Amino acid sequence: MNKHERIAKQEQQFSGDGVDPRYAGYFVLFNQQKFYEAHEVLEDLWLADRHGVNGNFYKGLIQLAGAFVHLQKNRLRPAAALFKLALANLEKYPSPHERLNIHATQLLIEGWLRQLEKEDFLVNPLSAVNLPQLALRK
Repeated sequence: MNKHERIAKQEQQFSGDGVDPRYAGYFVLFNQQKFYEAHEVLEDLWLADRHGVNGNFYKGLIQLAGAFVHLQKNRLRPAAALFKLALANLEKYPSPHERLNIHATQLLIEGWLRQLEKEDFLVNPLSAVNLPQLALRK
């Protein structure tokens, strides 16, 4: 099974609730700390719209998930670089956008960046008691 088929099968389990199932799936997977899978499912949507109105929005969310993949692998500086790229892409959008509170998401990202920088990239802030969560507005 190729990547696209795997994602198509996976997206069937996500209720779109008025949004694309891949977009909804991103948040489910992200909140389960399946950051790589969240990145992959949203990348499938982004590829079709990367030059469209939501191209940078999806890209920012993909970068956010990617930053947490780096944290899971204890690659702290690459995580910080992706956090910064995610901020730059998301700041182009009003809050809320696509039912996501952009302002709250920016604060989340800035908080993780601060934690990394405060410890001079020597301590990984990701732990079982410090897990990021994102939620869509109804």
